[in-house]
Amino acid sequence: MIRKAFVMSVAPGMEAEYERRHRPIWPELEAVLRAHGVRSYAIFLDAPTRQLFAYAEIDSEERWAAIAQTPECRRWWAHMRDLMPSNPDASPVARDLREVFGMDGLPPSGSPEVRKSGSLSLPGSSARSVE
Repeated sequence: MIRKAFVMSVAPGMEAEYERRHRPIWPELEAVLRAHGVRSYAIFLDAPTRQLFAYAEIDSEERWAAIAQTPECRRWWAHMRDLMPSNPDASPVARDLREVFGMDGLPPSGSPEVRKSGSLSLPGSSARSVE
């Protein structure tokens, strides 16, 4: 399994519409992602900067790249183009991130943990709400 992360951005004032269009994504697009080995995929918004952080767990870079050639993906890009900076082919402008740390499995005792109350507790810090 490969962890893939990248950043994109959403146009000013389009944050709510971006989120609305992802709730849910089209079933046919989800099927394409799964068929191409995407095990998990999440996108997070940093509202003050309008930066989107995307994280995916994929089987291979080749299968991930092949998603871009599917009609479902091309349609999705066209559907989202008015909400975010896009390339000439309508794909979103994105910048890959390099993984500098990773940990799999359950956290050991003393690690950051999300409590049932919805708070994130980091060692040496006060709990804060997780949204």
